[in-house]
Amino acid sequence: MSDDPVILRPVAEDDLPVLEQFLTDPEAAGPFQWLGWSDPGRWRRRWEQDGLLGDDGGQLMVDGGAGRFGFVAWRKVVTSRSSYCWNIGAQLLPGCRGRGVGTQAQRLLVHYLFAHTPVVRLEADTETENIAEQRALEKSGFVREGVLRSTLFRGGQWRDVVRYSVLRDDIVSDEPLEQFGPSSGQLA
Repeated sequence: MSDDPVILRPVAEDDLPVLEQFLTDPEAAGPFQWLGWSDPGRWRRRWEQDGLLGDDGGQLMVDGGAGRFGFVAWRKVVTSRSSYCWNIGAQLLPGCRGRGVGTQAQRLLVHYLFAHTPVVRLEADTETENIAEQRALEKSGFVREGVLRSTLFRGGQWRDVVRYSVLRDDIVSDEPLEQFGPSSGQLA
C-alpha cells in the first residue's frame, strides 16, 4: 500500500500535459489502456469548456505528496428514460501502479460520487486479463457481476471485460458520505 497521501482534485491547466501522455505514449497508457494514438488536444478543448467536470461525466487528478499519480474519471450511462448510473475508471502513470494508489483513488471517487450525485449504482469494466485492476475494484467495494464477451477492441482483437458494480447501500463507512468533499482533506 502506498504511504503517499492520495487526494482527488480538479484538473488544472498545468495538468494537461500529464493527461496528454495517456493519449500519445503507449508506455504511459499501459498495456490495458493503449487503444492507439488519439487527439491530445481534446483534453485542452474540454478543459477550456468545462474544466473536465460536466453533467455527463468528469475527470479528477489523483495527486499526493510525491506529485501527480494520474486521474480518475466517470461517465454517465443511461439505463432507462429516467435513470442513469456512472461508469468509473482510473489511469495511473507507470511509476504509480502496483502501490495501492488506484485502490485509494477509486475508493475516494466512489464516496465523492455518492456524496455529490443522486445515483445509486456505479459500474466499472476491465479486461478479463487485468487482474490488478480487478483486485483494486474489489478492495474499493465493487462486486463482480460477470463477463461481457467481445466488448473491447484493442491490439487487433476483441477482448472480454469483467463488469463490476457498487451500490450506494453497499458502502460501509465510519464517516457520513457528505464528509467526502473539499473540507475532508481527501478531496482538494
